[in-house]
Amino acid sequence: MPQHPHLVLASASPRRRGLLAQIAVTPDAIDAADLDETPHRGELPRQHALRLALAKAQAVRARHPASIVLAADTVVACGRRILPKTETPDAARHCLELLSGRRHQVLTGLAVIDASGAILQRICLSRVAFRRLHADEVTHYLALGEWRGKAGGYAIQGYADSFVRNLNGSYSNVVGLPLLETAQMLRAAKYLI
Repeated sequence: MPQHPHLVLASASPRRRGLLAQIAVTPDAIDAADLDETPHRGELPRQHALRLALAKAQAVRARHPASIVLAADTVVACGRRILPKTETPDAARHCLELLSGRRHQVLTGLAVIDASGAILQRICLSRVAFRRLHADEVTHYLALGEWRGKAGGYAIQGYADSFVRNLNGSYSNVVGLPLLETAQMLRAAKYLI
């Protein structure tokens, strides 16, 4: 049986590791890139997600030059506005109030650098519509703490799934890693059959 290539996941996210496990992928190493994720002036959500995914992949590839590297960056956008990864209850409340009763986009930029150094890049887009949220629901959600560190102030795989009126696209993308596209890219990099 041929030797399986060495795969490095350029993310410390337990959600991404869990999603990869669903498609029977276990990275050989986890090495998160420590980058400034601040959007550039005038940068659109799609450009931002792709730029960060590639920058993460390249930073980690420099430390693992013979490995296949998988990197991703997920962005929640309301129109052209990129919502932050929320670190405070006030920031999360602001995001949830903005998303209440509206549609938004979740974009994940994917970057894979294969064993030869070739770069593969892709964007995955899901559209999510929230129902109108009441102030007491937002307060309850903030108390749960699921919002901490999440783009747009929510984690769809938890209580916030009850906010979703409609989802068009990949559910796993909204969680943080679109599995169909990831598997396709890992096949192209000769990691998966």
